[in-house]
Amino acid sequence: MTMPDGEQTVALRSSVQSTGCVSSQPAMPLLIEVLRSLHEAEVRCCYWKSHLRLAAVLAGEADLDLLIARDDQHAARQAFRASGLKAFPGATSREHPAVESFLGYDPSSGRIVHVHAHFRLVLGSRLLKSYRLAIEDLLLGHAVAHPTMPIRLLDPASEAVLLVVRACLELRRGDPVTLRHWRRTTAKFAADRAALAAVLAPDAVRERAVALLGAGLADAVVEAMFAPRPFTARRRLRAQVRRTLAPHRRFNAPEALLRSVGRTLAWIGGGLNRRYAWSPRPWGRRAPGGGVVIAALGVDGSGKTTITREIRTWLGAEVDVFPIYFGTGDGRPSLLLLPFKLLVPLVSRLFPRRPRGSSHGRVTDRAPGAVYGGLLMVWAGILAMEKRRKLVAAHRAASRGMVVVADRFPQDQLAEFNDGPLLPRLRWAPRWLRRYEANAYALANRLPPDLVLKLEAPAATLAQREPGMEPGLIRDRAAKLRRLEFPRTRVVSVDADLPLNAVIRAVKAEVWRLL
Repeated sequence: MTMPDGEQTVALRSSVQSTGCVSSQPAMPLLIEVLRSLHEAEVRCCYWKSHLRLAAVLAGEADLDLLIARDDQHAARQAFRASGLKAFPGATSREHPAVESFLGYDPSSGRIVHVHAHFRLVLGSRLLKSYRLAIEDLLLGHAVAHPTMPIRLLDPASEAVLLVVRACLELRRGDPVTLRHWRRTTAKFAADRAALAAVLAPDAVRERAVALLGAGLADAVVEAMFAPRPFTARRRLRAQVRRTLAPHRRFNAPEALLRSVGRTLAWIGGGLNRRYAWSPRPWGRRAPGGGVVIAALGVDGSGKTTITREIRTWLGAEVDVFPIYFGTGDGRPSLLLLPFKLLVPLVSRLFPRRPRGSSHGRVTDRAPGAVYGGLLMVWAGILAMEKRRKLVAAHRAASRGMVVVADRFPQDQLAEFNDGPLLPRLRWAPRWLRRYEANAYALANRLPPDLVLKLEAPAATLAQREPGMEPGLIRDRAAKLRRLEFPRTRVVSVDADLPLNAVIRAVKAEVWRLL
């Protein structure tokens, strides 16, 4: 007989308590608000993954996977929007029409929450969801209320049946994502099976397997749940499940193989690109409404590098982020700029006293001499070429839906200021070279950022952080930063004198408002 809802809830509570599912971490307020909004909108939904990880999910440590009745999809989207969540489309090669990603920013923790809305039950490997099982109504009809949280979960018997099916479809060494985390993934499946087997009877699992999958797989599912052999050792069961579910595949076997190989190559290429090449090619999720360019500006010591790194880490786990460094200091140089940067220590020793306009070292009031000026012209030409290349790359990345995070941004409004042109210091520089440099900075005006974060701090604070800069120069540049304008861009002044956590929270709020 099917376990009544009351008994299922008791079994669920027993399983939660016996396996230590109750987490010491509190649930994130934003996720609780989302769940309450769905309840108030009478959206039929349930959390359909392992109940062992629900506490961590509600604490924001993992994605919240919700199975939502297709008839309630529009009400669910409205509830998400009302709670502050935004829809983030996936890359074309990976997205499934029945699965949507909604992200939200939780100000209390400074973290991003991720809700996976499944309007159809689709299963398969990490890179290719090939199977769609039309059992959503059965699962939602048997879902049970969580004992303490405003959320419904799969009843234990349904979770057990799905666990076996998912193990047969997901535990494949041919999937590079699963293979990369093989031990952790197999350990999760083993822990889930042990927890469910401790509170379920074989007859309950068999009856639910018949209802969900048919009589042909019922005995095999029960044997897989309660026998000691691990899922990875059940080749015959995996073949039987795939054969039985073959009519539910989105693609036939040859097409599925080609798509799997293609996505594997794209996954590997995307990882190599993010680590080494940094080409403006999206792989994961894109920004809703198109990509954006975010630039952090400030005097040296204001925290530009720290802030841009925090934005990249914060967003990069969920959205495609394209980092760009427009400066010439400690940031990651391009191959074009690298040979010239390696010569900087030598030039610094040859010219211990810097001419007017320099930012570090012993700066004098003298104009650049002939030798220094010649080196400066070469450096200015290389930088102009570099900035133009990076501006084009940033524009392409944003056009493809990526979030571009720029440390500094070129400007030609103020001479002798961060990322400004260099050749105005040399009256005798060739006209063609001046024009070449000016065109690069004019391009920055035609391709402005969408958000500028001005990191401002008192000169005394900046002097403590950058002891190598002259205090007078710091005061001058801090004043010029306030005068710097971007007419077509949202400009936000951030008090960089506040504690770092407060600055990061303020920046995250502005970035999230833009997306």
